[in-house]
Amino acid sequence: MAFSMQILKSSFSVGVDKFKNDMGSRNYGIYGKWIGILTFFLCLALGVANIFHFSLVIIFSILAIVQGFLILFIELPFLLKICPFTDKFVNIMKKFNENWPRAGFYLLMAVVQFLSLIVQTTSLLALAILMLISSICYAFSAFSHQEFHNGQDDSATNLPNEAVLRQVL
Repeated sequence: MAFSMQILKSSFSVGVDKFKNDMGSRNYGIYGKWIGILTFFLCLALGVANIFHFSLVIIFSILAIVQGFLILFIELPFLLKICPFTDKFVNIMKKFNENWPRAGFYLLMAVVQFLSLIVQTTSLLALAILMLISSICYAFSAFSHQEFHNGQDDSATNLPNEAVLRQVL
């Protein structure tokens, strides 16, 4: 148990250092990735918070929760190796390993949440805006011909590898 805590503490401190370096990199793809990770947490929180509306907003709340998990698997591709998924799902998620597909993905997700405004103005608007910002970041990265960072080759989030996570769990 102590060994596991030591691994987590060292991974956290290395992750904080990597985050600082990422913010100074001027690579819009990395900015889009971090905004996407933030969006995952907001998708879950705002999806659950808005599910208690007694209108069609419930549909958009459920969509927000589903979008959150899709974002999680796109932005943290090592989870596709840990979680048991079909090969078809994994192959679909791997198609988003470039800047342009991710820009389009986030734009589509933003449009879905902007459509929730037709029913009622809720905090889901914040999701739509963050998804749009992430889409813009990935599009800027593609326009600038910046290198794509998917988190596997240079570990943009610098999370522990699969073997370490299995040992901790």
